[in-house]
Amino acid sequence: MNSHVDMSELTARQQAVLDATLAALVEEGDALTMTSVSRRASCSKETLYKWFGDRDGLLTATVRWQASKVNVPVVDKATLSCEALVATLETFAKDWLAVISSGTSIALNRVAVSHAGSGKSKLGDIVLKNGRNAMALRLEPVLLAARDAGLLAFDDVQDCFRTYFGLVLRDTQIRLLLGDDLPMKPAQISTEAKASTKHFMALYGHNISPHLKG
Repeated sequence: MNSHVDMSELTARQQAVLDATLAALVEEGDALTMTSVSRRASCSKETLYKWFGDRDGLLTATVRWQASKVNVPVVDKATLSCEALVATLETFAKDWLAVISSGTSIALNRVAVSHAGSGKSKLGDIVLKNGRNAMALRLEPVLLAARDAGLLAFDDVQDCFRTYFGLVLRDTQIRLLLGDDLPMKPAQISTEAKASTKHFMALYGHNISPHLKG
């Protein structure tokens, strides 16, 4: 197996190893090694190398495993309704806010930021490609389908995604990274997801009911 395998193909044992890697990142940060993961996960280093390749491969799979917790349903433009689009966007927003506000993601992103541009490792690039950029690749087909269905109006899908992503995260992630104790409970996350989606629909919604645009 390599780090580019579909996350849905992971075995329960492999998932447990990736969860152990996330836990190790929280506690060890820069000090994480294949040996420390092997010890924590009760898994031989040989197995780790077989499944994930080198340390960067393990880190890539770990970031992708964390990002896979964000649900982005496949939609059909022929049957896509405005209500279904709003529900899909709200689900994405809730899942993403829950992931980025978790202690695991905060610790992972702090290490990634500390490594970015330092030459210490490729973790910053790994998190960017398999976190934010991977989310764009998963959500952009939904946005394009909504445009084809006449529900959204925009010229550039990447710019559209950036707007929605910004509305969802606002200053939440940077505040969490800097240690702000935000009340990111499920009810608060749901409220913020609904608000960001309404703001987005007000900007890009096309020929839809006023109550869905906010």
